[in-house]
Amino acid sequence: MARAKRSSKPGASSTTRTGTRADREPRGAAAARGPGAGASGGSPAPGPALDSLRTRIDRLDERIILLLNQRSKLVVKIGAAKRASGTPIYAPHREAEVLQRVLTANRGPLKDRAIEGIYRELMSGSFALEQPLRIGYLGPAGSHSHVAAVRHFGTSVEFDDLHQIAGVFTEVQRGHVDYGLAPIENSIGGSIVETMDAFRSCAGEVHVCAEVQIEVHHALLANCAPAEVRRIHSKPEVFAQCRTWLATQYPKAELVPAASSSRAVITARDEHDADPAGAGRGAAAVGTALAGDLYGMNVLFERIEDNPNNITRFFVISRHPAKRSGADKTSMMFTTPNTPGALVSVLAVFQRAGINLTHIDKRPSGRSNWQYTFFIDAEGHGEDPFFAAALAQVKGLCQDLTVLGSYPRSKRIL
Repeated sequence: MARAKRSSKPGASSTTRTGTRADREPRGAAAARGPGAGASGGSPAPGPALDSLRTRIDRLDERIILLLNQRSKLVVKIGAAKRASGTPIYAPHREAEVLQRVLTANRGPLKDRAIEGIYRELMSGSFALEQPLRIGYLGPAGSHSHVAAVRHFGTSVEFDDLHQIAGVFTEVQRGHVDYGLAPIENSIGGSIVETMDAFRSCAGEVHVCAEVQIEVHHALLANCAPAEVRRIHSKPEVFAQCRTWLATQYPKAELVPAASSSRAVITARDEHDADPAGAGRGAAAVGTALAGDLYGMNVLFERIEDNPNNITRFFVISRHPAKRSGADKTSMMFTTPNTPGALVSVLAVFQRAGINLTHIDKRPSGRSNWQYTFFIDAEGHGEDPFFAAALAQVKGLCQDLTVLGSYPRSKRIL
């Protein structure tokens, strides 16, 4: 496979804007306050009490920086030890352990989400100190897969935007990227068939080593005023997820299909830049706020999706399996004989073992008509004794069975 074009690594400013646009002051708000109103809204200058508090914060910041660098020196030593022993740099079970420990220690007032964000970025910086990592995702840059990769791995790693889900798998398999991130399931649209098919093609060559969940939000992006929008670009699936909002706010706008939401943002930007006062006027796109940051498009409206509870689950794939974390899942695929009750017999094994199945789906096996490959996610790690015993029984009931990976369960939506 030809090497896909590499995306520019999003800087801290891009990622920060992606997460905080909703908290920004709306366009025109400064003007509405009137002249002479500064950041403090014309309030009196801070007094001695505020100065004293800020001085204390400055001193704490100095201590935090000192401790962070002391931690980083240990990270460098850990990286050297990993390289010497051939141990993978990214350890999902250790990541889960660190996050659980710091969140348990958190007593507020900072919320767990903020603490997790800080530590994910800290661990991203640690990867760069141990050994630079390259993460492959379904591009172009600014896609929801890109958003998920940044939120999970932070901004201190290198990102490669690949053109197809199959390409994410093959680039991991060939060692061209260290880890890949591929969508496996959407709470509205269901399973991602391209990812399931890719697992069949790379069975035994790659492993699921982590899962990531993100909220899927869509934004209307344009470099014109909201009232000037005449033509909106995006993926048909994205239009479907924003159908009611678009029909209400822009019933007369032309909806132009695109191969991806990121490509839609690029197209709308290029149309506007080529002829902002003529044919390009009114060009807009529905995409991610990150895509707006990357491609120079303004966010006109955020969170325009009809269902605000749209979640996509991603798998992180690797050439190395993940170790037990104590709160794990295992994903597997299998085919059964074409006999009455074959699937029921497999499921009964998990029931008797007390193993909860969290996901089940099927795809045509590709071997013969009306034969299917079943995909299952179950709670537990393949190395847990009770789980290993159940897998041994299931294997005897199947024509073939492949464990795709055991990995720490995602406990939070990023």
